[in-house]
Order: sequence, then C-alpha cells, then structure tokens
Amino acid sequence: MEKERDSYLSPTENPSTISVSSSIPPDQQGYDVEFDPPLESKYECPICLMGLRSAVQTPCGHRFCNSCIRKSIRDTGQKCPVDNEVLLEEQLFPDNFAKREILSLTIRCPNVGCSDKMELRQLERHLSQCKFATAPCPQCLEAVRKSHLDEHKSQQCLQRLMTCPACAGSFVFATKQIHEQICPFANTVCEYCEMELIRDQLALHCDTDCLKAPVACTFSTFGCREKMPRNELAQHMQEFTQMHMRYMAEFLRSQTLNGCLMPSVAAHSSSDERGASSRAADSCQCKQELINLRETVLELEGRLVRQDQQIRELCIHNETQKNQVTELRRKLSSLEEATRELEAQQYQGIYVWRLENFSLHLRNQEAGQPIVLHSPPFYTGRPGYKLCLRLHLQTPSAPRCSNYISLFVHTMQGEFDSQLSWPFQGTIQLAVLDQVEGQHHVEVMETKPDLQAFQRPTVQRNPKGFGYVTFLHLQALRQRGFVKEDVLLVRCEVTPRFDASLRREGVQPRGPEPSL
Repeated sequence: MEKERDSYLSPTENPSTISVSSSIPPDQQGYDVEFDPPLESKYECPICLMGLRSAVQTPCGHRFCNSCIRKSIRDTGQKCPVDNEVLLEEQLFPDNFAKREILSLTIRCPNVGCSDKMELRQLERHLSQCKFATAPCPQCLEAVRKSHLDEHKSQQCLQRLMTCPACAGSFVFATKQIHEQICPFANTVCEYCEMELIRDQLALHCDTDCLKAPVACTFSTFGCREKMPRNELAQHMQEFTQMHMRYMAEFLRSQTLNGCLMPSVAAHSSSDERGASSRAADSCQCKQELINLRETVLELEGRLVRQDQQIRELCIHNETQKNQVTELRRKLSSLEEATRELEAQQYQGIYVWRLENFSLHLRNQEAGQPIVLHSPPFYTGRPGYKLCLRLHLQTPSAPRCSNYISLFVHTMQGEFDSQLSWPFQGTIQLAVLDQVEGQHHVEVMETKPDLQAFQRPTVQRNPKGFGYVTFLHLQALRQRGFVKEDVLLVRCEVTPRFDASLRREGVQPRGPEPSL
C-alpha cells in the first residue's frame, strides 16, 4: 500500500502528464471537457459524472476522482457510494492505468470558436497558446480573448479612463454622457438662438446677449406682464407706449396714496395730541408730491405725442420703401425676361436642350408618375419663329406607347411674328445625342401647314404640338450612352421653308405620328 501511495504521488509519466496533474487543486472534481468520441462510462466518476481526475480505486473495484471520493467519505460516512461497502481513506489506491488511459483520450478545445482537438494531457499547453483563450479584463472583469485584451482595455472597456478634451479632466468611459452634461468647458448650444458656446458662458449669454431669449418688459415693475424675445423688446416698447404710460401713472398714484395720504390719516386717528400743525405739515408734503406726479405725467404725455409722430413718419417711410422694392422687382423681372428673349434669338434654329438630373425623372416614371418637361424657348433666326420642345416619359401603363420617350415641337408667340409668313413651313430634325459613341438617334419631319400646331399662336405657347409619340424606347436609352453624368441631350434643328434646305444626306424623314 505504501508503494502504491508513493506511485500515486509521483507517477512515472512523461513531462506533459506531470504538468497537467501537478497543477490540479486537491479538491477539484473531474475533467469537465468535451470528449471526442464521447467518454465511456468506465472512465466516468459516479459522483461528479465527469471524466476521472487522478483516478483512485476501491477494494470493491469502483473508480472515483481522488477528491470526490475523499470528500464523500468525510461528508457521508465511511462507505462506498456505489455499493455501500465499508470504505476507509487508507484503503484507496491510485489507478495509474486508468489515469494514463484518460489522459490519452481526445478532447475538443473548450474555448468558443476554436475547433482544435488534442489529447487531454496536452490541454494545458494548448490553452496557454490558443488564440481563442479568454482572460478577465482587469478593469471591468469581463471575459475577453487574450489576443484582443489590449484592444479591449484601450477602446472597448466601459471602465477605461478617458480624458475630456474640453477640461482635460479624467473620467470613466461609462460616465461619459454624465460628464458631457456637467463639464463646464464643453461646447453646448443655446436653446433659443442655437449659437454654439462654452457651457460656463451659457447663463450669461441668455441673460445679456441672446437676441431670442425671452425677457420681461422693461415696465414689468409697473404692471406689464408681457414677455418676448430680446430682439422684439424695442418693438414692444414702441407699440405699447400708451399702455406703459397708463401702467406707470397707476403705479405712481397707488404709491402716493399708500405712502403719503394713508399714513397721514393713520397718524391723525392714532394721535390727537399732534394737533393742527402736524396735519398741516403732512398735507403740504402730499401736495408737493402730487405736484411732482402731475409734472411727471405731463412729461410722459409729451414724450408719447412725440413718439406717435415718429411712428407715423416711420410708417410712411416704410410704405415708400415697399413701393420702391416692388418697382425694382418688377424692373428686374422685365430685364430677366428681355435677357432670356435675347439669348433665345441667338440659336439660329439649332438648339441643344440639357436635361439634368435625368435619373430622378426615370425613377418617377417607373413609379407611374407622368413626366412632362418643356424646354426654354429658342428662335430659328433673327427674325425667325419662336419654338420650344416638349418631352414626355410615358408610364409603364400608357396604352400603345408605354416606356417610350415622346418628343414634340411647339410654336410660341415671338417678337417677329408679324414679319413672318404663317403657317410655319419647313423641316424639323429631332435627335437624342449619344454622348459616348456618337451614334445619335435622329428623326426628320416635314411640317404640315393644315395642322393647328403650325398656325400663328394666339396664346403664349401653342397647346398643339407636332412630333413623335414613340420617339425612343427607354430600354434603348439605357443600353447606349445617351445619358452621361446624369444629363440627357436633345437636339433640335429647324429649317424654315424660305431658307435653303439643310436636310443632311442619308437622313430620310419618317412619317410623323399623331401628336398627343
């Protein structure tokens, strides 16, 4: 038995086995690890139901963890937990064979995320090197992977120390929001004017500088209860001058009665011995205060008259300025219209229309919204006809022309209409320009004098247009380089009949379709 005890204390194992067993606390239970394949029942401790650790055997042939069976004998009595046979601690002897067998079993690494397998005897060495091994953070005690521990302590730990950039003070990251709310040097925003300033300056700013902070009327002492933004105080004082004067007069009258007349009456009723001379003195004093009060009221009334006169003059001046501004806006609008008219006269019948943000129009068209766009006007010459283009993006549900670009030309009232021959006659070339390969989509049409679209317009823009309902399919538009940098280019070249024909060789007119 002594030999067996010595063998248990100093097993003749290889160094890796010794390192695993020697570091085990004496009261530790069995191996709580995942065996692969699962642990056989003969290697399982009947007490802790885990893998046998430092296996010992009883005279009755049962195996237990060394710490489990010794604790059982001390707690429940000197008997075997399996068959209740009498069992003393001195009768236990180490089962080195079972110990070697268990240490040779294959287990999985207990660390989450690690898929390595090894013998049980190699577990401690693997855990010291496993990149998925965890360790408690010294600051927040949270279990963190050892490889991420430094990053956690410096960037993620809620208990890490931070330095406030405003006041240079230190605080725990978990209390950052609280510190930001009380830091005297932190930037904050005035709730009234949204001005950014230091928190220490906020109270003084609201009390003295903020133009939108609410303030009480200057005459609040005399009874005015109005409050308004500081920048509206002057207007309030100007608009309610009469009311403030009444408040002040009432206040002074009440002060006079309470402070002069009433004390004299009380003195008269309480002491008869003062006599007529005392009453006369009080009466003179009250008369003097009443005289001062009348002078004050007269002065305030004079100021009120002068302020009313100033208000009337300012109202007249303001009305004059409004009329001047209205006239200037009218002249500016007229100049802008004249400028646009001059620009339109410079095109000489060749106009390129830039449709920007075209992807937005396409999205609206896909959503079923009808898209109708009109170009700025242009002239065929000077003198010449005034025209404009109209482009439709037909919706997916449009009958017979769904998902097509429709393109039309409209005549407009122009500066030279009285000098021109009507109806308008000539050739119109419409094109959507290919901005990548130069393979433009071109259609040429001849005007029809009998149509209302080419008669002299009687309104600013002729409601009837002439062109193509199915000019270009949107699928072809997406397949080629017609749209570049979200811009579509539409070109219109108009040749009136009295000019030389500019129809280009190789481009044949297509029969125009009915206009919308």
